[in-house]
Amino acid sequence: MGLQKCGGCLSCLLIPLALWSIVVNILLYFPNGKTSYATSSQITNYVWYFEGICFSGVMMLLLAALLITLERDTFYQCCQSESCNKTYRSFISVVLALLGIAFSGYSVIISTLGLVQGPFCNTPSGWGYIFKDTAGGYLIEYSSWSKCTEPAHVVEWNIILFSILIALSGLQVIICFLKVIAELKRILCGTYSVFMQPGLI
Repeated sequence: MGLQKCGGCLSCLLIPLALWSIVVNILLYFPNGKTSYATSSQITNYVWYFEGICFSGVMMLLLAALLITLERDTFYQCCQSESCNKTYRSFISVVLALLGIAFSGYSVIISTLGLVQGPFCNTPSGWGYIFKDTAGGYLIEYSSWSKCTEPAHVVEWNIILFSILIALSGLQVIICFLKVIAELKRILCGTYSVFMQPGLI
């Protein structure tokens, strides 16, 4: 019952998460705060998948706006019959929430791959992914981070930002999943008011 009453709250939570995802993804383009690496394509290739900007960012903002609109009275003015409200509103909400799971899930996967692969950095042997074959083992081998000489502190930069992006997208997945459950319970358990004809009472 709590999920059904707070369906709009869940949708609103997606907005700050999406905005933070956009900010974090943008920061990944500027290791150590410098723009020169992005212009010369000397950044991690997974950043170019726009997982935080597009999928867990802009797309989630659009989905959140649509879900909030469905919770408001403006939708009922367009669809006034009880059967229409019950069937189409919940169905659309479920579809949008499932899309949200897909978008944010994509961001989780791409961000995880970027974290495991490691940064694109300069070493005494030249530019490359020196941690690619460690299967993420470099994450606990702090002494190996010094092999990346440029950009400065790029290993820490990538680890922190990709981890934040994974956390933000993961929360979006959970919220959208809860939204699906809330709408399905609303359909199956029937929280909508039922109007009875006077002659049947």
